[in-house]
Amino acid sequence: MEQKNPIQVSERIFHTIECLAQSGPMGLLELSKELNLNKSTVHRILNSLICMDYVKQDTETLKYSLSFKFCRIANQILAQNNIIDLARPYIKELAEQTGETVHLVQIDGTHAVYIDKVEASHSSVRLISMVGKTIPLYCSGVGKALLADMSDEKIREVWEQSEIQKLTAYTITDFAQFSALIQKIRQDGYALDNEENELGVRCIAASLKGFHGKPKYAISISAPKDRMDDNRIANFRELILETKKRIQQAMGH
Repeated sequence: MEQKNPIQVSERIFHTIECLAQSGPMGLLELSKELNLNKSTVHRILNSLICMDYVKQDTETLKYSLSFKFCRIANQILAQNNIIDLARPYIKELAEQTGETVHLVQIDGTHAVYIDKVEASHSSVRLISMVGKTIPLYCSGVGKALLADMSDEKIREVWEQSEIQKLTAYTITDFAQFSALIQKIRQDGYALDNEENELGVRCIAASLKGFHGKPKYAISISAPKDRMDDNRIANFRELILETKKRIQQAMGH
């Protein structure tokens, strides 16, 4: 059963923030329809957020958008995450070794959130991933790598709590098939994303244990599928596993 927020006004405020974050600048009427709230209620919410510098209104279009205060808060959160500073030299080296984009993610419920990203200086292709963006565990390389380090009971729990969708023709939506894949990942020590989350993109990923010894982070090498054939993945396997080993040693594991 869905848990009800005991403070309704807080729920409405954060729904407004989430709506603006997802859709970009919006007018009052458009935002009211999207939130299914009357204009006067939404107007009060927006005025409150403007007073606290979380929202701004364009004087010409009259549309509302989020301010950069959210970026400052996000940066403060990331600054408190020691893993970013610790892992950065290693994932930067991995990006230069492979010539591809390397991500660092942290688990967040049924998703993983990008907390760092390094693109090789000589790479001609830029991926659309960005720090702060989330990705489902069940259909991503980093997610499957993290899940493979968990118990079967925990994997089943995450699967049941996830909104399983066939995002591409390659997305696995059958739990029995998914479980068999997890067993292979455990044997190999790394996971692949074969266009399961986004068409045209493949990646290889390995999980990292947090400071308390539980799977919490993961690293991945991502590239357009034309540059990520099986031979190249085989070459990247040793590099990513060596990088994982070095980061874990730096963390004291």
